Amino acid sequence: MGTENALYSILVEKIKQEALILPTLPEVALKVREAADDPEVNLAHMSDIIAHDPALSMGVLRVANSAMLGRSVKVETVNQAVTRIGLRQIKSIATAMALEQVFISENDIVALYLKKSWAKTVDVSSVAIALMTFYLKEKKHSPLMLDTLTLAALIHNIGVLPILTEAEKHPDVFANPTFLQQAIIKLSGKVGIEVSKAWGLSEEFNDLIGYWSDLTFLPKEPHYIDFIRAGAVYHGVFKNESTQQVLLKSYVEKGILPAIDFMSSGEFKEVAADIKQMFG
Repeated sequence: MGTENALYSILVEKIKQEALILPTLPEVALKVREAADDPEVNLAHMSDIIAHDPALSMGVLRVANSAMLGRSVKVETVNQAVTRIGLRQIKSIATAMALEQVFISENDIVALYLKKSWAKTVDVSSVAIALMTFYLKEKKHSPLMLDTLTLAALIHNIGVLPILTEAEKHPDVFANPTFLQQAIIKLSGKVGIEVSKAWGLSEEFNDLIGYWSDLTFLPKEPHYIDFIRAGAVYHGVFKNESTQQVLLKSYVEKGILPAIDFMSSGEFKEVAADIKQMFG
């Protein structure tokens, strides 16, 4: 436990001193967010910003053509994609699409952990987004927004990045991956909030990152956290079967799930798989 406690102490102290190295958003995501906050921005200017980044361009096109937006007619240009998504949503969507670029490292061990973390994040996010897609078809007047959930789901575990970066400086931690895993479990929420603040995200995202895995926090009304947790249940993040069943039952009662076994249906799995391809 000594190594784990040492890493934990280092991280806690650096958070207190605001000395923890936090990941930065890709430049194109920052430009999109800045432009989206400009009341004078138009679709053509936003499209031009996105078009300068091939990876983001492809990501935005995949979103515009996905089951998430429920459109059968394909768009083929960035301008068409931005028009379909809309200026109001493009800020969150473009940020979400750029996130994969953050999950990289030159250290082989860290890179492996980051790859696994991103893959798990995409798995959980795809289920969460698919579930909300079905939910919003029935609850057209819901205050919940699909683009907000998309970004929230993709950053819900963002706290692992600084933890892995710090652990890279202490190779002995990797002698036993259990140490690193425990540090992530204990600190990723708190560290993730610091990342969210550094990126200038709203307080709403801070709460999502900080509380999604805290099962003492149980929103009474349908909440973004419910959809993220449903994705976590689907992919076995919550190991306890009774916990899984309690959560699923509550989602049926809230109207988030039409039936407790809905996510096992072919219809749901098809939409979730289609949405997962957006991040592939």
